[in-house]
Amino acid sequence: MLLAAATAGIVAAGGQTAPPTVQRATLDKYCVTCHNARLRTASLLLDEADVDRPETSAAIWEKVLHKLRAREMPPAGVPHPDDATYSALVAYLEATLDAAAAAHPNPGRPGAYRLNRFQYANAVRDLLGLEIDAASLLPADDSGYGFDNIGDVLTVSPVLLEKYLSAAAAISRQAIGDASLAPTSTEFPVPPATVQSERESRDLPIGSRGGIAVRHHFPLDAEYVIKVRLQRGKDATTIVGMSEPRRLDVRLDGRRVKQFIVGGPGPVNDDGLEVRLTVPAGSHLVAATFVKDTVKPEGVLYTAGDQAFFEGVGTVSVAGPYNATGPGDTATRRKVFVCRPQRPSDEDACATTIVTTLARRAYRRPIANGEIPSLMMPYRSGREHGGFESGIRLALQRILVSPDFLFRVEVDPAGVAPGSPYRVSDIELASRLSFFLWSSGPDDELLGLAERGQLHDGPVLDRQVTRMLADPRAGTLVSNFVGQWLYLRNMESVLPDPSAFPDFDENLRAALERETDLFFSSMITEDRSLLDLLRADYTFLNERLARHYG
Repeated sequence: MLLAAATAGIVAAGGQTAPPTVQRATLDKYCVTCHNARLRTASLLLDEADVDRPETSAAIWEKVLHKLRAREMPPAGVPHPDDATYSALVAYLEATLDAAAAAHPNPGRPGAYRLNRFQYANAVRDLLGLEIDAASLLPADDSGYGFDNIGDVLTVSPVLLEKYLSAAAAISRQAIGDASLAPTSTEFPVPPATVQSERESRDLPIGSRGGIAVRHHFPLDAEYVIKVRLQRGKDATTIVGMSEPRRLDVRLDGRRVKQFIVGGPGPVNDDGLEVRLTVPAGSHLVAATFVKDTVKPEGVLYTAGDQAFFEGVGTVSVAGPYNATGPGDTATRRKVFVCRPQRPSDEDACATTIVTTLARRAYRRPIANGEIPSLMMPYRSGREHGGFESGIRLALQRILVSPDFLFRVEVDPAGVAPGSPYRVSDIELASRLSFFLWSSGPDDELLGLAERGQLHDGPVLDRQVTRMLADPRAGTLVSNFVGQWLYLRNMESVLPDPSAFPDFDENLRAALERETDLFFSSMITEDRSLLDLLRADYTFLNERLARHYG
């Protein structure tokens, strides 16, 4: 009430408002002519609305405010109030509504938010240091209002529960390493409309042309087969751009492991473009690219957009493991095994440390002593039948299907009346912040501050926000939000008329999407105005986009 009185006093002192009777007269003169019980224009009845207590119909008056601020009402062709009258009515409604909201806040009720597929993959990555293909493990999420992180539409079905169980089993096997894994093949395609005339990625060497670079998880120390298939023409059978011999590099972590000479006169076959090699377990960069020719043979000079001229990689596949020798020393295993038992009698204590550390990170909160027995039950079962690491794998699998991992749940504090406002706890604030900026759980620094009750402190919170925005994971705020807000995700399904836009290709599509990402990212990091989306005199280009814009 003190805030309401103070707000009203400030507005009155500024001379920007007048009593409700004056505001009613303004409405009757300029608005009620159309918005009344007889005409019911836009279903807005301002002759019956209580201007003395606008907070009783706050939703209606917020709509009125929106129109008045933009000077959209009254419509053209009818009398309009002068600026002073506009400003007085706007100031009165703003002050009254704000004061009522401050005096009687309605914070809503905390909900239970299921992690969507994108957040699930990010949370697994940060928990285990393991990149997963969530699209192959989990079904697509429903959307609400154009976004896939709306709690009301993120429901749970029996099918989704089954997928969570199978995903947890697969992820835990990948993380710990399972010598019984059968060989599988994973294929990485290059979008067929890509013109591979230049270096395609920073992960490919300078002096390369086209190709693809992908990060792949090799589950065991073993032999693997990397196979390359070349880009086909529109008939899906003819290999294009191979009239002259070309040099094709296959690389692992930037190091060339094989170079093929392909092409030349006569039929071209890519059946033999494969290499078998021993790869240590873990995440590795697999690449296939052509060496860029610096000298052209005499003849017709083709343009950079002529897809039929340039050689291209169609797909890269990785098959294995074969002849596995063990799980290896991967970054994921180092994140999981924070200790190692020196003797059998140490196993139980070490397992407790590992499991509680994983649970704390996964559940995004401290682990109570009373939770430890249930967390350790899967470990004891696995330990009995398969040894120490088997027990840890089952414990991790249990953590990944726990509601504490799959959901973000905020609970009203004890002693607080339902619907009453209260400050969220530091633990809840840490999760809100990390899922907003990173689409993932809090890291150890953020969670540690929350556990010590320091995160709500203003300077501490400011420093954490600055740190988190500087982290590469903050890129998800741009790519995920902007991709849905501006429908960039839908660009892949849009194909302009080739006869009207013959130069449009996958390279241009990717450049246009990247331009928007970089532009919005600069607005956030440089604290620019949102209006720059409409009036900015700058943008971000690569060579392909510069040619398009001219």
